[in-house]
This record gives sequence, C-alpha cells and structure tokens, in this order.
Amino acid sequence: MKTKGMLEAEISKALTHWEKDYLGRGSVSVKTDILRDMIIVTLHGILTPAEYSLCQTKEGKGTVKKNRSDLVETGVPTLRELIFQLTGEKVISFHTDISTKTGERIIVFKLANNLEQTFV
Repeated sequence: MKTKGMLEAEISKALTHWEKDYLGRGSVSVKTDILRDMIIVTLHGILTPAEYSLCQTKEGKGTVKKNRSDLVETGVPTLRELIFQLTGEKVISFHTDISTKTGERIIVFKLANNLEQTFV
C-alpha cells in the first residue's frame, strides 16, 4: 500500500513528465500536497527567460498569463485522467494560476472524495 508521501511524489513525477511531453519543457521543481479532497501542486521555474523579460510590462504580464493558461487548459482532460489513474478519484474541478513575478504555478485538483482520509 502506498503512503501519502509516496503518492504525492508519484503525482509530482507524473506532472513533470506531462509538462515535458505536452508543453515541451518542465518546471525546475514540483511539490505536491494532498489535503482533504484536494491535490495542491506547486511548480517552480515555469517561465522562460524571454517570458520574464516580457513580464516587465503590464501588457506583457497579461500576455504571458493568458498564453500559459490557454496552454494548460487544453491539457486538462489529460490531467484529469492522469490524476484518476494515480488516485482512483474523479477530479471534479481544476484551478490554476501562475505568478509572473516568481515563475511559480499553482494547480489545485478538487476531488470527488476526501483522498487524505484514506491514509489515516
């Protein structure tokens, strides 16, 4: 039987592979936390040097956020399936945002059931 930490590590690894396969590059580091009926993933080192330069203006920040959001949103069905395969839980909602200041993305998968209680 997997521990909570083992499953969190598997999710981090799977998301890193998804990023590389789907987006063409991965984050520098990934940390996953299972909290009640949520899986919270923090990805560091998302932005390219060119995107950091573009983020120096308000318009550039908006462009980077929109482009990155659109790219990830097109992959949501695959991400939902990936989480289901790893956890056996259905994803009922998906939320994400990226910081143009730190280059960090947060992803929250809201699950149908409390996954954390299965480890207690």
